[in-house]
Amino acid sequence: MLQHQMQRRVLQWVASNPLACSCQDFSSKTVFRHLTLNLLWQLSLLSRPRTPITEQLSGESNKDCAYFSSKTKEFAVPRRNAMALILSSYIFSGVSFQSVAFAQQSVIGLREYIDSFDGYSFKYPSNWIQVRGAGADIFFRDPYVLDENISVEFSSPSSSNYKSVEDLGPPQEAGKKVLKQYLTEFMSTRLGVRRESKILSTSSRIADDGKLYYQVEVNIKSYANNNELAVMPKDRLVRMEWDRRYLSVLGVENSQLYELRLQTPENVFVEEESDLRRVMESFRVNKIAA
Repeated sequence: MLQHQMQRRVLQWVASNPLACSCQDFSSKTVFRHLTLNLLWQLSLLSRPRTPITEQLSGESNKDCAYFSSKTKEFAVPRRNAMALILSSYIFSGVSFQSVAFAQQSVIGLREYIDSFDGYSFKYPSNWIQVRGAGADIFFRDPYVLDENISVEFSSPSSSNYKSVEDLGPPQEAGKKVLKQYLTEFMSTRLGVRRESKILSTSSRIADDGKLYYQVEVNIKSYANNNELAVMPKDRLVRMEWDRRYLSVLGVENSQLYELRLQTPENVFVEEESDLRRVMESFRVNKIAA
């Protein structure tokens, strides 16, 4: 109970403290979220009850114990000051939030996933976790940024007969089909929901395996009313729910169309663009052994 109370108090303090708000302005939401969680963990250590000392050392009098107890109280740090001290140690350190984020990404590295049975392979951040039952053939996501994930899907071998990715047309036409598919999947039956989308880029490349791949990047924003049942228009305020970038790599092998999908919030993409592009370029489709 005490820990839950401390968590509520620190969240209220972070929300109302101007120094914390300024951190959120110049840093990404992801790093600020990690800071808050780390802060809560450290405060949970401070909130643990102290066990009183009931035993005396040999030759120690009751007066000495009372004196030691009073000195201990004098050096006790109020919890509010402890919260400010912990947060300031992060803010005024020599390394900025953005530097910490990039350092973490460079240490994580990439891990390769190979599916020899279905005929594809790709690399993904080594700290991402696999999620089963997500609907795709394989699905990994960031354990901290839940909106960031990667998956692979492919057409049915019994109902498709692709010769090349060019069967989809030029990259521009393939991009329109990819965007249409995304919008169909994200179609919502909620009142007041609106989606804005645009194709950011389409391209083609021949990888080191000699095969042709298409790459498509789209942006989709979702807006919703905070009170869609309100009668007066002034009471239906529109807010943005999410702003995401979707990257798709398309390839053909085994007469099937393969698609690697990567979803990430736009603000996270700005920080991790280099690593995410390495992930997209690592996608390969392979011949299935008979």
